[in-house]
Amino acid sequence: MGGSVERGRAAEARAAAFLRALGYQILERNYRWRGGEIDLIARDGDCLVFVEVKARRSERFGLPEEHVTPEKRKKLVRTAQRYLLEHPTDLAIRFDVVALSRGRARLHKNAFTPDLID
Repeated sequence: MGGSVERGRAAEARAAAFLRALGYQILERNYRWRGGEIDLIARDGDCLVFVEVKARRSERFGLPEEHVTPEKRKKLVRTAQRYLLEHPTDLAIRFDVVALSRGRARLHKNAFTPDLID
């Protein structure tokens, strides 16, 4: 298990560096509460961005971004709501996904919207 946790941390560090290069300001890493976790919380201009990082060593079983399931999206939204209770903001809210595989990083801005989650 230690190996997968270390790989996850390395992927999050790589994603944070990728986002910084695009002008994002990383505000928090690995925000947790009992209902879930958000890998990165960042600011991109006038948006507060909740970022899910998905990494795969191979695309054999699909692209990493395809593994952000509806259940995962619900957990992300609930966790973001909790974060916002603790850190109120007037910024717009967005959910992005950073996918890492085969030496590439792909950003999916506004990957999903919370109003589509029941």
